[in-house]
Amino acid sequence: MARTPLRSDLLEQITARVLDRRLAAGARVNEVHLARELGVSRTPLREALIGLADRGLLVSAPGRGFLVPPFDPDEARRLYPLVAELEALALRWTSPVELAGLPDALDAVAGEMALADGEDLSALDDRWHALLLSRCPNPHLLRLIEQTKPLLKRYESAYFAGDGHAGESIGEHRRIAAALRDGDLAAASRVLVANWVKALAYLEKDRK
Repeated sequence: MARTPLRSDLLEQITARVLDRRLAAGARVNEVHLARELGVSRTPLREALIGLADRGLLVSAPGRGFLVPPFDPDEARRLYPLVAELEALALRWTSPVELAGLPDALDAVAGEMALADGEDLSALDDRWHALLLSRCPNPHLLRLIEQTKPLLKRYESAYFAGDGHAGESIGEHRRIAAALRDGDLAAASRVLVANWVKALAYLEKDRK
């Protein structure tokens, strides 16, 4: 007997469809079709869709069900600097003692990124950033980042699909690790913010 997906499973599966554009930006979610595709009834599916609307990945439209938000340049311009500053703050909040050994681990993931592409590259970038913040002792700040970053993922998947962006981003990741190895948190924070801001600039250029 097939296992009924848990709510967390449904959230992950629907999120994946938004990020890889199987659920296209600006489109209405066909609940009947999606429920059949995922092998669930409408009730748990609707609960998952409501959860994703609460997170901002979907929009609940009266009389129209759920919509995938269209790409919004203004939203991207608000989100990228916000996430950049939050991550930099989390990094500055971390003491040098807690950062011991982290640069080598970051370089290892960056090395994997250099050999990857597409969805694998995006997943490795997520892993790199999660590792970067893993020593931060402020759970409230980390929770805020965790709540905000899913809104950015739709734009990030488009960014990593662009030509030539990955190599430059990986180079900046290595510069951040090098600054941390030197104990220069200020320099690491500056490169981190610049990395996010540059990603936004590339994304805006590619979508013109």
